[in-house]
Amino acid sequence: MTDNMDELRARILAFREDRDWKQFHKPKDLALALGIEASELSELFLWKDESKIDAMTGKSGDVEAISDELADVLIYAILLADYFDIDLVQAASRKLEKNSKKYPVAKSKGNAKKYTEFDK
Repeated sequence: MTDNMDELRARILAFREDRDWKQFHKPKDLALALGIEASELSELFLWKDESKIDAMTGKSGDVEAISDELADVLIYAILLADYFDIDLVQAASRKLEKNSKKYPVAKSKGNAKKYTEFDK
């Protein structure tokens, strides 16, 4: 089992290297694959109301399917980040900082408005 992001990244890159797949992992294709996997995750929730989605939490098969699709999204995100030499932990931290300025608690708590609509 992998304990941290660096170990996970190393395992993903080794998996790809062992199969000589780097030649296929161009940014466009990685971005498309990431979107496709996100769509497969979305499909698991398609046409389900909240009660059916809540019921999925107790079913190991459903949770495993969600877990697998989330893992695929993460793997492609890591591969795309690797291509551009982006540290995803640092990138996420920077993005949270940006979002905390765009979505201050006083204006955003308890609502789903986009930051551009706070003063409307």
